[in-house]
Amino acid sequence: MKILITGANGMLAKAVKEELKEYELILTDLGDLDITNLEQVKEFVKKNNPQYIINCAAYTAVDKAEEEKEIAKKVNGQGPKNLAIAANEENITLVHISTDYVFDGDKPINEPYIEDENKKPVTVYGITKLEGEQNIVNNCKKYYIFRTAWLYGEGNNFVRTMIKLGKEKEEINVVSDQYGSPTYAVDLASIIHQAIDKKIPYGVYHATNEGYTNWYEFTKDIFEICNINCKVKPVKTEEFPRPAKRPKNSKLSKEKLINEGIVIPEYMNALKRYLKEENS
Repeated sequence: MKILITGANGMLAKAVKEELKEYELILTDLGDLDITNLEQVKEFVKKNNPQYIINCAAYTAVDKAEEEKEIAKKVNGQGPKNLAIAANEENITLVHISTDYVFDGDKPINEPYIEDENKKPVTVYGITKLEGEQNIVNNCKKYYIFRTAWLYGEGNNFVRTMIKLGKEKEEINVVSDQYGSPTYAVDLASIIHQAIDKKIPYGVYHATNEGYTNWYEFTKDIFEICNINCKVKPVKTEEFPRPAKRPKNSKLSKEKLINEGIVIPEYMNALKRYLKEENS
């Protein structure tokens, strides 16, 4: 089986590449394939004729997107549309990664979001990612859209940043009123692999590690596993003003995926595996 992966230098794409190494992979980044150029996308897809396209390319600088609206719109909105059009013309399945930011994050903390709930993005990033989702739904018959959140893995990420700060400082402040599921890129790649193998029904799915926490508690977990003696002080979101609003509730229900027999590890299990891999 031949699989085209976009955004090949990104964190998730690297995990997907490793997870799917048994297949024939076509790895592309901006220098190889500009997903915002429809004719280039159509020509590239037709020439290479993959069975699947996994779109890992995205504009993910949440705060910067508030200023760079047009760039975010091209990459997150138009890019997926172009891939959807090309995939549909060649009868290819498109796999796309979306985000919890398509919701406003204001739902009561004890209620996870389900896939077909009303989408109300409040940031440029969220608005453009939702546009990408809608463009896929409207232009492609065979697609999987996986919404994820709090992703970490190879390269710079929250876990590495906290470890660095914990070793440098005696005390750090971490937000305690934003809730979600820390998600190991390796596990998200596994979910994608399982979905392809099992040929689950096409559609939108929530794909994060199981279990929920907040950034403050997650940081304490990291420090405990790493034996870092740094005091963690809980603070409110309002004490960390950012250009883009952060969702208080990023909890995504995985029930739909689990009902299809997809195995999803717990976030603490994932964290321990990641840290073991980092230290090996």
